[in-house]
Amino acid sequence: MELPLLYIIILLLTIFDLSSGIIYNKGDIEKHFACASEGIPPKNEIIKLYLSSNDLKIQCFLLSESGHTSQEFLGVFTSGGLAPSLEIINSTYTGIFHFNLTLFSDRLYWLIEIPRENITKNTDIAAVEEWLVRITLQHGLHIYTTEGTLLDNVREPILQGDLGAIMTKNDISKVYQHVIDLKVAKCPCANDVALLGFILNETYNGIYIGLSFSGFWNYSDTTWYNLTDTIYSQVGEEHTKLSVVDMVLTNHFLVILTSLGLFVSGDLRYPSSSVLTFSRADFCGFERVDYVKGKLWYNEKCFANREHFEVDYVTITFERNRTLSESSSCFYSKEPLRQWLPCLPHILKGRKTIASTLVTFLVDQEHSAGVYLFSNQKTTTVSVSTLKNNKPGLKPKFPLFVFPSSFSSPVGMVFHPRSHFLYAYGDQVWFSVDGGNTFEFLADFHDDIIENTYHSFYTSDITFVSQSGNVYLTKAGLRRYSKIGSINDNIFTLYYDHMGFIHKLTPDHFEAGGSFAAFGNSKGIFGQPPDMGFETALAPQFITLKEVVFFAYVPTNEPQESRYTKKFSNIHLGKVIHSRKTGTAYIREILQHNLTEGFLSSIIVEVIDPFGIEEVNESSCLSSSLSITQTGNVTYKLTLQPQTSGTISSFQDLDVEKTVVIPGYSSFMIISILDDKNALAIATMPAKVLNNMTVPKDSWFLYNFGHRNGRMWKIYAKPCNYWFQQHDDSLSLNVLKYIDLGKSHTLKVKVIPNTKGVRTLEIPLLNVIVGNPNLLEVKTEGSFDDTDSYVMKISAASKALRQVNYRPPSNMGIAIPLTDNFYHADPSKPIPRNLFPKSKKSGKFKQCANASTREECNCTNDQKFSHAVAFSDCREKVPRFKFPVTQYPISLEIYSEDGHIPVEMPYLVTVTEVNRRENWNLKHSVPENVKKLKDYLEPRLDAPVYNPLGLNLSIKGSELFHFRVSVVPGVTFCNLVEEFQIYVDEVPLPFPGHTLIAVATAVVLGALIFITFMLQIRNIHPGDMFQNFMTTNKVNLSNLSINQLPYR
Repeated sequence: MELPLLYIIILLLTIFDLSSGIIYNKGDIEKHFACASEGIPPKNEIIKLYLSSNDLKIQCFLLSESGHTSQEFLGVFTSGGLAPSLEIINSTYTGIFHFNLTLFSDRLYWLIEIPRENITKNTDIAAVEEWLVRITLQHGLHIYTTEGTLLDNVREPILQGDLGAIMTKNDISKVYQHVIDLKVAKCPCANDVALLGFILNETYNGIYIGLSFSGFWNYSDTTWYNLTDTIYSQVGEEHTKLSVVDMVLTNHFLVILTSLGLFVSGDLRYPSSSVLTFSRADFCGFERVDYVKGKLWYNEKCFANREHFEVDYVTITFERNRTLSESSSCFYSKEPLRQWLPCLPHILKGRKTIASTLVTFLVDQEHSAGVYLFSNQKTTTVSVSTLKNNKPGLKPKFPLFVFPSSFSSPVGMVFHPRSHFLYAYGDQVWFSVDGGNTFEFLADFHDDIIENTYHSFYTSDITFVSQSGNVYLTKAGLRRYSKIGSINDNIFTLYYDHMGFIHKLTPDHFEAGGSFAAFGNSKGIFGQPPDMGFETALAPQFITLKEVVFFAYVPTNEPQESRYTKKFSNIHLGKVIHSRKTGTAYIREILQHNLTEGFLSSIIVEVIDPFGIEEVNESSCLSSSLSITQTGNVTYKLTLQPQTSGTISSFQDLDVEKTVVIPGYSSFMIISILDDKNALAIATMPAKVLNNMTVPKDSWFLYNFGHRNGRMWKIYAKPCNYWFQQHDDSLSLNVLKYIDLGKSHTLKVKVIPNTKGVRTLEIPLLNVIVGNPNLLEVKTEGSFDDTDSYVMKISAASKALRQVNYRPPSNMGIAIPLTDNFYHADPSKPIPRNLFPKSKKSGKFKQCANASTREECNCTNDQKFSHAVAFSDCREKVPRFKFPVTQYPISLEIYSEDGHIPVEMPYLVTVTEVNRRENWNLKHSVPENVKKLKDYLEPRLDAPVYNPLGLNLSIKGSELFHFRVSVVPGVTFCNLVEEFQIYVDEVPLPFPGHTLIAVATAVVLGALIFITFMLQIRNIHPGDMFQNFMTTNKVNLSNLSINQLPYR
């Protein structure tokens, strides 16, 4: 009876020898489990699967370096009833497939074969999401999980033909020596599909582009194309010095900026030949000298679930001579990218903003706005204009945002992919979460300008690379950043694949991030973790044993322009300071001090490990008592007073920059040695100094955080203190969810403390950012579970914009409804907007008549979603439109048992507003045959008659509009009527609201200025009068006495 138990224990021990978390097959992390479409997968690569027109076949192996065979491993797991399962995930789809549990005698792997139609039935060429695949040894148990990607090669647009003539390895190697820079463009929906272009010097000629559909993991997997002949067919072969300058790959088009012009491919969804064709965009007056300095700008959006109004926009900017107009140096176009328009409206010519350089222009489709980044010698600004008919208008959406003068060298501006985080970068980095209305400061690089940014939508990583090769990392929306290393290659570019792995690309080889890259750390290709300290001495000031303030010393003779190099900055927030002797502390706050010399900045730290102190054998001065005498505002003389004769105690030159710490009092950093018994020091907290005090031996301590003899402290990135886990297994690391109007979605995240042997219940720093609070109502709840993990529940609901017992406004005003129709009726709730007599007389319940609660109205689900006025009591939700509604198309169809037909002549219609509201109009075409019928019917129906074809609705009012569309009588035996509702919100103040506010503000300001002027010329000082009045009252009150009679 003991043997079966032994078998179970051995099986479990074998199982749990494998990791229980999500592991990426990368570097030293992966030793046992690997999957591939065919063959044994390479050891150091993540899982890459490809969906063709045939069935999807996947082989999974258990590999070992300990000598066990894959067959032995499979036998152990299969006998335990375990076999892998495959989960395929994207934004709108999740499918789970199970591998066969039965193994053939000679098979060394698990096998699964999935018909293509079980994953997707579509085969048309379109921008589609690259799937995330998750393979688990047993679904739901999380015994072992690994992730990878699945790419649909049949539908991906850029893979459906050749870019040009295919080049051999020998052909492309001849180009290496002429390459001076690289450009990468990746597919917005499938980041593993990417292009690499060579920027050439003037000694060589041609367009050479490499294509990878596996994320540039292996150089040999890249297909190289020569597009030189294709481009020359557009410009003529008499031109020379042809090279790539910039590239953009949109959802449906490839845009290549070359030294001889801008070229746009045909629609990639509809290839006209086996080789990609291009057309040249004409910019009058531009020559090669302009094109080589041009830049392309693109707001990356994936259109896999595209709405009809979503299109790609691309911008091109040129560095033009100042004598030319600003509008001629920036152009933009929307797909199909054939018509290129000036970024600035023509009417803006001659305005003050034209004196500035337009750095870039981006289109923000979510806010229907255009975002400009301007710069001149004095200021850098961001301006946001409202788009009208897909063109930037004169009306600003937000006030002009002016950056501080320290942001003097802007380079560009970029939206983080699939988000609304907007970054402006150059010698500083700023970011906005509200579409350019406001910006927050992130980093100041001073003379080391950020030249390029690289983004991963999957991990939210953002990498900044400066002109000196330093590399910095942050997360989208995070207010912290770190230096993660540097790059010494002269020619390189960086690239994030679909899973968020970062790659360094050079002309002749590719290098992927190290084995820790999967966990949000991009250090592998940037060298060892860098020390973020700076060359100066620090002075510790103990607040408690666990809380310390470190002051950074700036010498008096330090030049003003280099003082920033000896100060703490935003980069140090959240990092860990290490002492070379012993001790570490977590930096939780940065402080800047408005002083002219001494300690200009400081940090507040939380001690992790205690810092080591100096011993007597290192500093003999510790053998004496210490007297302190003030010699200046913040300088003090420290004098040694030996306790016993014969004791060797003196200050030495090595004691300079060491800090005297006296518990309960200010610390003192020694800045110079006067003689062996006296030293000059600067106090960290002068208010905590007792002049002429003497501190006994062993009551003061010495700490060494100097830098004269080699810096005694360093600052590194903080190790990960938490693991982030999502409760919903179907979610990937980055996912887009769609919420219908009035619906909600709830997700849970767990933050697991990464501490061993220490039990702390500290709430982790979590930030939930809502892009548009007008559309989403977000609620969060957090609590600790039994394992001391912090669980946060996030609920996001689309606002329904419908209050209980609602009645729309009338022509008399918003507060005076006159309609009899209630919407979202509830007899148990009060009726809003019911103050005026006319409003009290109107309003009648229909479905809710004679009911006392909403439940008694007995509304069905169909009635709750019905547009019919008869069921307005039940109606809860309504489509929302932002003001103004212009040219909204109305499409009408007649449904019958024979199918449906469009409503057209002779089915003329009438359109009325059910609640007798105005501020709306209809636009329609009136051909001659329609005009005759219209003139005949209108006087008889006493209502306007419209042509149903090309009917467009415009609304200038606010809140609910309820329309009824009826086919005119006499053309059908049926009574054809349809109703629809529209709710218009975000309406600006009506005229003359803005004018009255401006006039009132001007009057008040003018009155205040006039009163101040009159008081000044008559030498009247209200402040002095008030102070005298209060003093007099205090004197009078001091003379009063109060007597109270005893109570009887």
